[in-house]
Amino acid sequence: MTTRSTESPGSGDFRPRAEAVIDLDAISANVAALRGHVGGRDVMAVVKADGYGHGIVESARAARSGGASWLGVAFLDEALQLRAAGDTGPILSWLAVPGERYDEGITAGVELSAYSSAQLLEIASAANRVGERAAVQLKLDSGLGRGGARPDEWTKLTAAAAKGQVDGDIEVTGVWSHLARSDEPGHPSITDQTAAFEAGVDEARAAGLEPRHVHLANSGAVLAAPQTWFTLVRPGIAIYGVTPFADGSSPVPLKAAMTLRAALALVKRVGAGLGVSYGHTYVTDRETTVALVPVGYGDGVPRHASSRGPVLLNGRRHRVAGRVCMDQFVVDIGDDEARAGDDVVLFGEAARGEPTAVDWAQAADTIGYEIVSRIGARVPRRYVGEGAR
Repeated sequence: MTTRSTESPGSGDFRPRAEAVIDLDAISANVAALRGHVGGRDVMAVVKADGYGHGIVESARAARSGGASWLGVAFLDEALQLRAAGDTGPILSWLAVPGERYDEGITAGVELSAYSSAQLLEIASAANRVGERAAVQLKLDSGLGRGGARPDEWTKLTAAAAKGQVDGDIEVTGVWSHLARSDEPGHPSITDQTAAFEAGVDEARAAGLEPRHVHLANSGAVLAAPQTWFTLVRPGIAIYGVTPFADGSSPVPLKAAMTLRAALALVKRVGAGLGVSYGHTYVTDRETTVALVPVGYGDGVPRHASSRGPVLLNGRRHRVAGRVCMDQFVVDIGDDEARAGDDVVLFGEAARGEPTAVDWAQAADTIGYEIVSRIGARVPRRYVGEGAR
């Protein structure tokens, strides 16, 4: 389990090997900025996957503080965790398998997604058992080719949902879908999916359903595709201050919520011709100083960023020298001064001159989502900001 603390790390001379500092005020501010950007529409803050590595409960509270009227999670267990922590607001859970504990979700007031008429029947049966009507949002596959009902199944699903409402087992509160390429602003698939979604909403209404919550926009669309803003928007990575766009841009100013830092374990002077780390893929070309950073892929630092990942040490940028190992990597700092215990920042806030999660994503040929969400349980989280008090 991830270690969580709202206190300063340790006492006396002790300091942690590494920590992820989570600025809860940044999450609140990002949610508020996004809500303003979409003209005050309802915002569903996505806090699945332990809040993209930031902490599900802490992120949820910060998002609510920033104006999120909804929370979105993948799994029912995540929704129940939020309920156990005291969250009483609207929550949507959207990914399940046959035999899911729908009974618990219904009694906890969690809204459930249905992708097929078979799944809807399972939800209705659970509602009948517990004697409570299930709030359900139907998901249409508008072109992502992943979860949700394709057009032929959509007709069956909406008809089954209309019958379920008449029977008193379910209430359809929403219709939603998900975009495939919203991280590519202006891509024609966004227009195509929006049209397919609107057609699906019209079909649902023609079947006698009256969805109050209609939503399509994820982070990329929230930032750059106003045609996808219906009654509700559903930002995920953006609430944590990481842009979904590969070039690192964002039309809405966002503040990074996670800063990943470590204390140098060792600094030593070495000569030219020294092979560094496994495979000796990096060899010093002069007398130089190398510094050992005690985090690695066992902590979630991507090995694919070997010889490319940036760090900030004593106000200067450097890059990983050689391969990222399970617990550590090396930085060649040339003739710069440093000593064991000095603070090194892997990624954080660009406004402070720090590398960003997107910088690491570019170095590892991946996306910023993966960089923050993969930081593992060996790295303690320290929460700062008003929400941490």
